[in-house]
Amino acid sequence: MRKIGITGQNGFVGNCLFNKLSLLKEEFVLVPFDKSFFESEELLRTWAIQCDVIVHLAAMNRHPDPNIIHDTNVKLVELLLKALNDTDKRPHIIFSSSTQEERDNLYGKSKREGRELFANWAKNQKSTFTGLLIPNVFGPFGKPFYNSVVATFCHQLCNNQAPKIEQDGFLKLIYVDELAEIIISIIRNNTDNPSLAIPPTQEIYVSSILEKLISYKERYFEQGIFPQLEDRFSINLFNTFRSYIDHSSYFPYMLKQHADNRGVFVEMVKLEQGGQVSFSTTYPEVTRGNHFHTRKIERFLVIKGKALIQLRRYNTEEVLNFELSGDKPSYVDMPVWYTHNIKNIGVEELYTVFWINEFFDTKDPDTYFEIV
Repeated sequence: MRKIGITGQNGFVGNCLFNKLSLLKEEFVLVPFDKSFFESEELLRTWAIQCDVIVHLAAMNRHPDPNIIHDTNVKLVELLLKALNDTDKRPHIIFSSSTQEERDNLYGKSKREGRELFANWAKNQKSTFTGLLIPNVFGPFGKPFYNSVVATFCHQLCNNQAPKIEQDGFLKLIYVDELAEIIISIIRNNTDNPSLAIPPTQEIYVSSILEKLISYKERYFEQGIFPQLEDRFSINLFNTFRSYIDHSSYFPYMLKQHADNRGVFVEMVKLEQGGQVSFSTTYPEVTRGNHFHTRKIERFLVIKGKALIQLRRYNTEEVLNFELSGDKPSYVDMPVWYTHNIKNIGVEELYTVFWINEFFDTKDPDTYFEIV
């Protein structure tokens, strides 16, 4: 099995790639990286010598002084190359550059220079190198005001702030999971290309993105309605938006009960799209679930009995706990990359209704077992 190291593994793209590779345990071994390695030649050498493939993602994107961005990014490349030369290690290097190489700014210049340094090293060492020219990346858990305008808009909308468009540019975008899949394919195929342009999967104006996100806030965040998601980009954008909701304070979402002499009527799931609705009964002390999804949208509604719903973001430690009761019908939605379960903590049978936005496909289940 090939050993993979990722500089910047805790960053936006790095975390997604690390998590996806961690699901492929029969194919790859991950060599954990810490940013402190760049501060120690010995630690960097020790890490590098273990790697068959190094994905170099570590970089500075923003700083008040553009010269610091340039010098930092070039220095990180030089440090990594020195470690490789000191160890005589010749791994496959994959470098994340940017389409901003074409622009007249110091960030783009630093990326171009870094890619050229790696390309020349690989040529001289007869090693494999893949230089990626990547468009704008968006997706869950990106850092607002840093990684992308999508992250900034989502953060602002979920915190009742008013986003502003500085310039309504036409963006070429790729979803972070899609980029991670491309990198995994490059690793598998041992792709040797010093200037590989990664095509965007969506081209859209900034104003159109904000319009979609505002509609998600109005329909989903404020009214609890799943919006119409007409294509894969819309699903990816919606899942990105949901990742910025503070689940610990937003859920469980209490449903309105309409009571009369006949009993109680409750509207459970309001949809502008399809999917599948299921229900389950669960005996006391029994737990269901303990899995996560990377793309599916799912809602758990408790309508009878008492339940504990738990969520934990994959490869993190914090567990969110929600107690729900059929006496006050309510629901919790499952974010992507959050493993989740539901346990009957009452003395009677638990009745739960589940909605998910796509049918279960045994050939592509998007369901990964992981204890909360």
